[in-house]
Amino acid sequence: MVDFRSAFSGFSVRDTEEARAFYGDRLGLDATMNEMGILDVSLPGGGHVIAYPKADHEPAGFTILNLVVPDIDAAIDELTAGGIVFERYEGMPQDEKGVMRGKAANQGPDIAWFLDPSGNVLSLMGE
Repeated sequence: MVDFRSAFSGFSVRDTEEARAFYGDRLGLDATMNEMGILDVSLPGGGHVIAYPKADHEPAGFTILNLVVPDIDAAIDELTAGGIVFERYEGMPQDEKGVMRGKAANQGPDIAWFLDPSGNVLSLMGE
């Protein structure tokens, strides 16, 4: 077996400074730019992802990052107050906050989706 020492994921954005402000200032994650203009976002629990600039960026058609919180309703209220808009998807049983409530029905976690400034999909998930 290969002796992997660490791993990380990455995704493209149209503007790394715009992404730094979103992930760092709006979401409160540790987001730092390296000397090559690549954004490194430290994640809760010790992981990290990178965001790199891409001139012809197209948003991913899937969720690129899942953020787990102890109280999804409180987190949604705080993020909404900060200007983040939660997505509504046709055919998904989402409540007035945009949450698909799976936990109460034993059908997965409570989850809601929102976009970063480049249109990439992120999710907020309850524990």
